[in-house]
Amino acid sequence: MIRAKVVLDGEGRVLSFEAAGHSGRASAGYDIICAAFSVLARTIYRALEALPGIEIRGIAPEPGSLSFEVLKPAESAERAAGIADCLVMGLGDLAGEYPEAVGFSIEHDLEE
Repeated sequence: MIRAKVVLDGEGRVLSFEAAGHSGRASAGYDIICAAFSVLARTIYRALEALPGIEIRGIAPEPGSLSFEVLKPAESAERAAGIADCLVMGLGDLAGEYPEAVGFSIEHDLEE
């Protein structure tokens, strides 16, 4: 199972993201759930990384693992929140369609 957790701040921006695991529904290289998850997570990371003013640190130590944290927020809170919305909707949809393969949780850190 892929397990993922995103932490959002009070403005709906991503503070951190953690994901690890494999869906186990097909062989490596043929698993559409893992492929969809990977593309979404990596694209969101790259979209955040491209925002002006943001400082972000991420690691992917092995296949099936990605985590990152935002050390300094982007200059545009609105754009950062929009990217977070895409992450939450995309992973929420994937977890809703394949609940046996994807676990997804959202936490809110309202002190940020």
